[in-house]
Amino acid sequence: MVLLSIFLTLFIVIFNIKKMKKIIILLVSVVFISSCISKKEHAALQSKHNKTKDELLAVKNSLTKCVIDNEKCDADVANLNNIIADLKNDKKKTLEYVDNLTVLTQGATDNIKETLAQLSKKDKYINRIRAAATKKDSLNLVVAFNLKKELQDGIDDEDIEINVEKTVVFISISDKLLFKSGSYTITEKAFPVLEKVATVINSQPDMDVMIEGHTDATPISNEIIADNWDLSTKRATSITRILQTEFAVEPSRLIAAGRSSYVPLAPNDTPANKSKNRRTKIIILPKIGQFFEMLETKAE
Repeated sequence: MVLLSIFLTLFIVIFNIKKMKKIIILLVSVVFISSCISKKEHAALQSKHNKTKDELLAVKNSLTKCVIDNEKCDADVANLNNIIADLKNDKKKTLEYVDNLTVLTQGATDNIKETLAQLSKKDKYINRIRAAATKKDSLNLVVAFNLKKELQDGIDDEDIEINVEKTVVFISISDKLLFKSGSYTITEKAFPVLEKVATVINSQPDMDVMIEGHTDATPISNEIIADNWDLSTKRATSITRILQTEFAVEPSRLIAAGRSSYVPLAPNDTPANKSKNRRTKIIILPKIGQFFEMLETKAE
């Protein structure tokens, strides 16, 4: 009985050991199979993860590119808006310039027309002045001719000189023919000369007559005469008075002037030169009033 029990016990143990091996083998197989399946799934998942990561990176790069492109587009739009604004300003300025140019052109045209009209008037005016000057020159020659004709008999050429100078005729008479030295009293031999001069003056009633007294540089001063200014003026006044009172020259045509010694014909360094400088000029010239009246007359 005991042996049987031991045998049964051993049998049971052996049976259990074999059973346990099978169980262990089965468990190991299950674990191994599970392990193999997990590795495949992990590899698959890892591959999927990597693919997803790559796709995400591509999407991120694409998004970044889109953002950059969008910013560039915004900058281009801003630049385009600036260009459009500049073009609008340029257009506005151009229109203003054209308007101003139109106004200026119209003003310039009006100014040109006005200038041409004025030039036309001035041309007519200048032609009238030239005609008057020609006429005046001719008249001066006639006056000079008549003076020379009147004075040629009995007059020493050294004592009297007749010339046409610009628009006037002048007679220069030496003071030795008219006055005593240092005096403004007219000598008797001066009267025939002044009478002939008055004849020519009276024949030209539209001309004025200026009498200029000139002295040399020798100082003079006495109870009657203060200086050469005074002497030259008194001599001119004496001749003016004789032409008026003795030879009926219209006094409104007469002008008396003294020039002292400040307009000499020659240096005051010799008696001969001083004698040349002591003279009286009788100048026959156009009336000043008529001259300015002619300038103020508008050309038709």
